[in-house]
Amino acid sequence: MAMPSACKTARRATPATAMESFRKPLGNLTTSKRHSMRPRRLERFRTVPQAADANGFSPMPFPKDDEVMTIDTLASVLQPRPSPYCANNNNGEGFVHPKDRVVLQALEFYDDQSAGSRCGGAAAYSTQDLCIQLDKYAVRSGPRSSIYFDPKKVTAAIVTCGGLCPGLNDVVKNLVLQLTGYGVPDGNILGIRYGFSGFYELEHPPRNLTVNSVENIQLMGGTILGTSRGGSDMKKIVESLQMQGINMVFVVGGNGGNAGASAIAKECMAQDYKCAVVGIPKSIDNDILVIDKTFGFDTAVEEAERAILSAKVEAYSAKRGVGIVKLMGRQSGFIALHASMAAGEADICLIPEVKFRLERVLQYIDYLLEVKGHCVIVIAEGAGQDILQSSDEVGTDASGNPILSDVGVWLRDEVKRYFKEEGRSPADVKYIDPSYMIRASKCISSDAIYCQVLAQGAVHGAFAGFTNMTVGLVNTHYVYLPTPVIIQAPRSVNPQGRMWNRMIASNGQPDFDNDEPLRSRRYLFHA
Repeated sequence: MAMPSACKTARRATPATAMESFRKPLGNLTTSKRHSMRPRRLERFRTVPQAADANGFSPMPFPKDDEVMTIDTLASVLQPRPSPYCANNNNGEGFVHPKDRVVLQALEFYDDQSAGSRCGGAAAYSTQDLCIQLDKYAVRSGPRSSIYFDPKKVTAAIVTCGGLCPGLNDVVKNLVLQLTGYGVPDGNILGIRYGFSGFYELEHPPRNLTVNSVENIQLMGGTILGTSRGGSDMKKIVESLQMQGINMVFVVGGNGGNAGASAIAKECMAQDYKCAVVGIPKSIDNDILVIDKTFGFDTAVEEAERAILSAKVEAYSAKRGVGIVKLMGRQSGFIALHASMAAGEADICLIPEVKFRLERVLQYIDYLLEVKGHCVIVIAEGAGQDILQSSDEVGTDASGNPILSDVGVWLRDEVKRYFKEEGRSPADVKYIDPSYMIRASKCISSDAIYCQVLAQGAVHGAFAGFTNMTVGLVNTHYVYLPTPVIIQAPRSVNPQGRMWNRMIASNGQPDFDNDEPLRSRRYLFHA
């Protein structure tokens, strides 16, 4: 592999050198281990030989540009320069090549009858009626040897939008650390207060962010910048960017926040203002298209699991006890699904993507009380909205999200009413809604690491000249994605997918939207 043109630094060992190292004596290893590690095993996995370069590397067949998702870039209007990390070859690691690619769809389905082959195997989908076909590859995230902004002339803005989510402060801190690492001066990293409106409202001026000012903020939940929904007056925002000389904007938000980021990027381009706008996908519901998961989701699942286990204790400790837990999930039931699987104690899991009839759910609860003496129900906040309100009654909040009726309280009251009817044995119903406690949590270790990598990737992408893009994890690799792609619709659970099937195979719940006999697969011997 040729050295980066922007930095002439020492390269790592060539394959020939690596193979010589591999052939060194194996010391006291047993004969069986010697044979298992013979170099000839590697021969089986070599590709068809091609002409090698000066370093001994044989190029692989490379994706065509029309197979790669296109991201807006400022590279054609900015002057490239060597990265400040060239001095030490990016701490000895080297750089991501601008043409590195990541495969978006790792699984190829044989036919449309294969489990999970929803939308004919499309790489992304939202609802059963909406399939989104994607290009085969995405651009790999990471530091480039050439950058397109002079770090000394960068003024960066960081804004957090929408609802709270574990990990917001982690992202803010690591954005500041990485920007500072590139050489952005103190005083040139601004924290915009209370969402998009903070760009132009004078009541709360931007907060100066430095390495010292963000020390230890990851130990707290919430966001030190504050957040809000709406406030997306794009012309005012871009006018503010120009007045303050801001040429990098990092938007930490969900579908609404990323939609706002995309609109800002488009307005900047329309006004010929050179500003990189980068999104970091935040959604506690995990409802962002294409990416494997959003930050904060693992924390939400772990905290939700605790609520489910508490409901279990309440339910089995009572005579004919029913524990009900309402979890977040406005349009997507990922938290309810994954927390139910993690806890292993949810007898019923109700999510927005899977319709149910109330009467059948109530009858099944009665059946479980007779069979096992107690019942635990997990319901996502967006489930059952078709029962509670008609489609023309649904309003939206400032971020464009549907305003929901409180399905948890409704279900609790319906369960109580059902078991108070004449001729039925009573039930002891306990209700838990941990939503705001989960939102305000400090994130767990896996999310903390994820936030760090996302923030670093966002800064690398901005310095590489990309704009109107989002950083995310796809097939366990970090990539840059065009923001307009991920905001087309919320991601949802596939009711015909493997994960939902695994959950119902585990808890045994029947289909609540048909007329088949209501029996649990786990307790068939009681039928």
